[in-house]
Amino acid sequence: MNVPLLDLKAQHRAIGEAVVRRVLALAESQLFILGQPVVDLEAQIAALSRARFGIGVASGTDALLLPLKALDLKPGDEVITTPFTFFATAGAIHNAGGRPVFVDIEPSTYNLSPAAVEAAITPRTRAILPVHLFGQMAAMEPILAVAGARGIPVIEDAAQAIGARRRIAGAWRMAGELGAATGFSFFPSKNLGAWGDGGMVVTSDERLAERVRRLRVHGGLQMYHHDEVGTNSRLDALQATVLLAKLPHLESWSAARRAHARRYTEAFADAAAVRTPVSDPANEHIYNQYVIEVDRRDELQAYLKARQVGTAVYYPLALHLQPCFEYLGYRAGAFPAAEAATRRVLALPVYPELTEAQQDYVVECIRGFYGD
Repeated sequence: MNVPLLDLKAQHRAIGEAVVRRVLALAESQLFILGQPVVDLEAQIAALSRARFGIGVASGTDALLLPLKALDLKPGDEVITTPFTFFATAGAIHNAGGRPVFVDIEPSTYNLSPAAVEAAITPRTRAILPVHLFGQMAAMEPILAVAGARGIPVIEDAAQAIGARRRIAGAWRMAGELGAATGFSFFPSKNLGAWGDGGMVVTSDERLAERVRRLRVHGGLQMYHHDEVGTNSRLDALQATVLLAKLPHLESWSAARRAHARRYTEAFADAAAVRTPVSDPANEHIYNQYVIEVDRRDELQAYLKARQVGTAVYYPLALHLQPCFEYLGYRAGAFPAAEAATRRVLALPVYPELTEAQQDYVVECIRGFYGD
């Protein structure tokens, strides 16, 4: 049986006609740069995130880079983040002119350790960048408390967490609602994926929203007038059109991912060799990835590949050990929890269209490998 890690063709078979109808209407208009589809998507993503403003940008990377650029970081200014995430998180800090300061993760959720964040703050700390990894929100309450007491902005990396939420003081709070700004990604593999790259910044800060809008169009909101040097980071109308067609399905897709996650977790409940994901009880996880921890991870991955089961390792090398960040001076052993995760994690198929038969086959193969 073939079980891909992600099956976007199955998604397209289900909703493709509606998506293509919208795309053809856009083709008839011949209006491809920004425009009404982007405006509509910005409003809808902002509303979903309970933020006042949405600003569509060219990628999830730019959705982090532009808010960081708006901080006007100077050489030596520090931004605290996690070493266990996709490269763009730290790359954006570097490219915005800041110095990434890595701190370790919580071994259970893989999200940033609030205690480690507090210990890393110095007079040069200009921002904190927590990542809502794999689809569940970081423990934002202590991070916001530490940051707020010192006047440090928090920028949320919610590239994998659109629609995720966390219960705080008895009320649900959305990914994108709590930080000074939040970056979302619409890369095709995300829960809400485009037909290419795309991203969104959300914020409730009007001045910050205006600055990011300006930065995405070469630093000027009026054509041929430039208040500062920005860049070209506009969300295409084509991508916005595709996303508008998909957005009404997001909640049900995320619910299906949660159902698949529960089924995996129940199936592995008595499997000593498999540590299933830990969902913080305060969180409603959207499972952009379902990540197990296992011994002999690389052997298992090869075994599954031979049996046509798609998997992925997110992430095989922590960011503080990447060659490009050697200048920061970190060494192996600096962040034990993050480094341990890189050796043990494996993502399994969890996309909404996954069938029970496919899921049973994945479980059967993993149990077979470990002799369960």
